[in-house]
Amino acid sequence: MKTTLITSTLAGLALSAMSTAAMADAHATSACLITKTDTNPFFVKMKEGATAKAEELGITLKSYAGKIDGDSESQVAAIETCIADGAKGILITASDTKGIVPAVQQARDAGILVIALDTPLEPIDSADATFATDNFLAGELIGKWAAATLGDEAANAKIAMLDLAVSQPSVGVLRDQGFLTGFGIDVKDVSKWGDEDDARIVGNDVTAGNEEGGRTAMENLLTKDPEINVVYTINEPAAAGAYEALKAVGREGDVLIVSVDGGCPGVANVKDGVIGATSQQYPLLMASKGIEAIAAFAKDGTKPAPTEGKDFFDTGVALVTDKPADGVESIDTVKGKELCWG
Repeated sequence: MKTTLITSTLAGLALSAMSTAAMADAHATSACLITKTDTNPFFVKMKEGATAKAEELGITLKSYAGKIDGDSESQVAAIETCIADGAKGILITASDTKGIVPAVQQARDAGILVIALDTPLEPIDSADATFATDNFLAGELIGKWAAATLGDEAANAKIAMLDLAVSQPSVGVLRDQGFLTGFGIDVKDVSKWGDEDDARIVGNDVTAGNEEGGRTAMENLLTKDPEINVVYTINEPAAAGAYEALKAVGREGDVLIVSVDGGCPGVANVKDGVIGATSQQYPLLMASKGIEAIAAFAKDGTKPAPTEGKDFFDTGVALVTDKPADGVESIDTVKGKELCWG
């Protein structure tokens, strides 16, 4: 009986030691999430997804963000901090998709897995992997919808292009060029926006992806041509700003606005007629899959594989509208609300 008690005690101590070691190993794995801002609902939801998955998997997560969309310096500083802290992986939505590459390479040289979320780096293989919406497809869907909705009048459209930033980060280029392609416009060089010579394009302006920027950009382009009747916007906050500018001149009811995001406020704006259609993306999935990939890499060095036929892991996209167009697959705002975020 004494022998049994000693054996049982030793076994319990061994199990306790194993459990403690396992917990130590789990919490020894740290990761970083670096977003463009911490105010945009898209990035807020991304942080929620990453945080929940990190807690589930026992990973210590530290989050960083730029002061505004376009603040690459803060993102570079965050990468340097993550390297110094010995992070096992970094998830990043880059503001400057080219300028951030040297800092990303430093992290990879230090043995850190770097995954781009939402916004591919340039070139895309500058990161170990990319988890994102097919942003070209997202743009193409709203372009096809706008053209189909206008019908024969698409030939006479006057289009305002409300882009992200003059630095032309990849996410902005892909959506812009996808929209124009879907609308039936020759995009010339698909790797940049603004070189098109189609007379239907009134012009491009930048918004910084926020409501104030969208309003200012819309005002600028209305000055150029007050008869604009189609507005492409990089995201739904910019679309909301564009709508306010149109409303101020009594044009809110006769201009077609399209966008990308699929956040709950954006879906509500589709339902209310502020936005005609939006392409919905899924930031929570991007972030949670990214944390899972870091956990797998920490365990045995496995790196994530892209979706078959693509150079990134595709997290999906769906067109949301209550005015479906022939030949363009879509979901309504009821379904969009079930899937939305923010």
